Order: sequence, then structure tokens, then C-alpha cells
Amino acid sequence: MSFAAATSTTKAALRICSANAVRGHRFLIQQRSSFSTFTPLFASSRLPKALEARIEKDIEGIKEAGTFKHERIITSPQRSSISVNMPGKSSAGAPDQVINFCANNYLGLADHPDVVYRAHQYLDTWGNGLSSVRFICGTQSIHKELEDQISKFYGYEDTILYASCFDANAGIFEVLLNENDAIISDSLNHASIIDGVRLCKAKRFRYNNCDMADLEAKLKEADQAGAKVKMIATDGVFSMDGKIAPLPQICDLAEKYDALVFVDDCHATGFLGPNGKGSGEYWGVMDRIHVVNSTLGKALGGASGGYTTGNANLVSLLRNKSRPYLFSNSLAPSVVGAAAAALDLVASPDGTANLLPQLRENTQFFRKTLTDAGFTLKGDDHPIVPVMLGDARLASQFADEMLQRGIYVIGFSYPVVPKGQARIRVQLSAAHSMDQVKQATDAFIEVGKKLKVIN
Repeated sequence: MSFAAATSTTKAALRICSANAVRGHRFLIQQRSSFSTFTPLFASSRLPKALEARIEKDIEGIKEAGTFKHERIITSPQRSSISVNMPGKSSAGAPDQVINFCANNYLGLADHPDVVYRAHQYLDTWGNGLSSVRFICGTQSIHKELEDQISKFYGYEDTILYASCFDANAGIFEVLLNENDAIISDSLNHASIIDGVRLCKAKRFRYNNCDMADLEAKLKEADQAGAKVKMIATDGVFSMDGKIAPLPQICDLAEKYDALVFVDDCHATGFLGPNGKGSGEYWGVMDRIHVVNSTLGKALGGASGGYTTGNANLVSLLRNKSRPYLFSNSLAPSVVGAAAAALDLVASPDGTANLLPQLRENTQFFRKTLTDAGFTLKGDDHPIVPVMLGDARLASQFADEMLQRGIYVIGFSYPVVPKGQARIRVQLSAAHSMDQVKQATDAFIEVGKKLKVIN
């Protein structure tokens, strides 16, 4: 038997095992469903009265505001069409299978057979986990290989892996900046950047979202405050708006005021730009960005993991001082394998010739169709498409109506987005067929007319 034939046979066997594992897992979920009604062993344990009262009040306030979150249970792999267990009135009469338009699965790689195969392969070869942090006994050759693969993907010097991009953002600012420095952050940056900035002692300045005049004003203020090192921190793409940061202008100002450019590219990595290298490639400024933080948990396989990539000395310092890296377990081998396979797919002829063009085609069709129908959309040329509705209850009702038509979308309202800016955030994927996208646009138009959002 040839090597190619043997590999094909092995892949087929592993895919059968994977399918059987999923079916077995579904059976176990059904068997465990009774666990949700079990009697707690320590039912008599009580929180301090003051804390218990505060928690109950907070929960009641969230419910009254209509923003209490119920987790819908998916009973299938993450893909363009999913099975969802949705208790409550919103699911009454909804179909068993719905088309999913609210995942970060931009390239459809979350259950791609090559990604699943590599995860199995690494699991079988390297084990389930390391039971250690990286610097003790938690670095396998596969971790270094993935870091090198990411560095080569960007053309940067070195990369450090984290458990998530949230951890990468939590671990970078306090290492690089001190009380003599300044960080100038976009007002709509992700919560993980905000939390990471809070951990550092640098002077903090915040500029209005993508407002370059305000950014320059804040850079001048930082200079006047005597900042020795200045860092501009921005999302590459703002996830609630689908807006792509104006990186060429940011880089111009960074060079004018001798500042460092940091980009969180979670909603761009793998699919934005001609070769999927993110917002820097989209704008042609990859060589002008100093640090990129991003994730393996969205377009690149949809599991977990994050990273910082950039200057070799900077990465070396993070390995020695970044607390989330030093005190968190290494990435599981299966996650490493899946991410490596996803990066291979993005860089392959299939990725550049099929996946990326399909995603762009879906995005352009969806945006044009809804705009022509009279909807107000936010964002740029990006598969995150916020359909603006304004009223929070309308957004919730709209999402429920869409579910009845087999389209799974979520309404977002305050405090996730500003008051009066409630929306349905649609996320397109390369895994969506054009027929599925058309089903979604037809449903939007039908519901929009029913609820008098459009004429």
C-alpha cells in the first residue's frame, strides 16, 4: 500500500472514530440530562447574607433589564447548520436544525475533517495534556513548531502561545510598560485589552473610536505628561461593529510620535487580507505593526489558544515575566494539532482559492441584499454584519422571529453595546452555502417587514 493510500485510510478510520465519538457523546449527554435536577450535596451551605442579598439583587436587575443570558445547548458539532436545544418560549415551534449565523467560525474549520484528523493524531501521539506550565516541563516540540509556524505566517521574529488571547492581553501590558510610560487605547477596545491595561502602571489615555484627530491629541498629552514609551493599542476589527481599524493612519501617527503599535487581531486572523494574515495585511502595513495578539479559537479551528507575535526580544521578555504564561498550563496537544492544520489550510491553495473567496462572496451578497432592502448596517468589508434596530426588546423579538424561520442569530443590547444601539450581529462563514445565505436574507426581509423595520 502506498503512503498516500495509507494516509487516506488512516484519515478515514479516524473520521469514523470521530463520528462514533460524537454519537457516543450525544448518548452520554442524554443520559446525563437528569443531572440538571439533582439535589446538591451541600444544599445547607449558605453565602454570607450581605453577599447573597447583593447577588440576588444583581441577578434580578439583569432580568428586569431583559439582558439575562440563557445558554442554548448545541447538540451537534459547530458548523453552518446546527442542532440546538433551546428551552423557553423563543424556541417554541422552531425547527430542530437551524442555520448558524452567530459563530466566530469564519472559515468553517471548527469541524473541518483535516483539523479534526490532526487533533486526533496529536492526541494519540503526544497525549492529552502536559500537567505543567511551559517553563517547568510543559514545552513539547509541537509547541515550538506551532510558534514557528505562526511567526512564519506573519513574517515576524518570534511567537509565544497562551491559553487564550484574553490571557495574552492580560499578560503583555504590565510587562512592557511601567509608571513612566503611556498607553493610548481605542474607546471600543475589547474587554480583555481593558482588563490588561488595568494591570499595568502606565498612564492611561483613551481616544474616541477610530478618531485619528483625537488619537493625535492624546499622543500629545502623553508627551506633555513626560511618557518615555508610548503604546497605541487597538482592535484590528471591532467585533460589535464589524469596523476595521484605520491602521495606516495609526501607523503614521505612531511614527510621528515615536510610539509602539499593538493590534488585537482576533476577528481578522485567518481570513482578512489577501492571504488571511489579518488587518495588517488588509491595509498593507504588516511591517509597521510592532505587536500582534490574536487567537486560535475563532477562524483557526475554533477551539482555544492565543498568542503574541512580533519582536524576538519582546517575546523573550514575555516568556520570563508574563504571568498568564508563567502560571497557566501549556496548550493541549490536540489544540496545537488542530491549530497547525488550520494554518496549513489557510496557507494552502484551497484556502486562498476557495475558503477566502467564498467568505468574501457571502459577505458582499449579504451586505448588499440587506442594504438594498432598506436595513441599516454597520461595519466595513467584513463578515461581521451588525443589523441596527435600536430598541433592545425589538432586537430580542427579531431574533426570536428569525429562529422560527430556521435562522439562528442573537440580539445584542446594552450593556454589551451602547443604549439605543441594539442590533442583530450576523457573522458570515465560508462554510455557508449561497443558498443558506439567501435563506437568511429572505428571513431578514420577511421579519423586517412584519416588525415594520423596513417597508
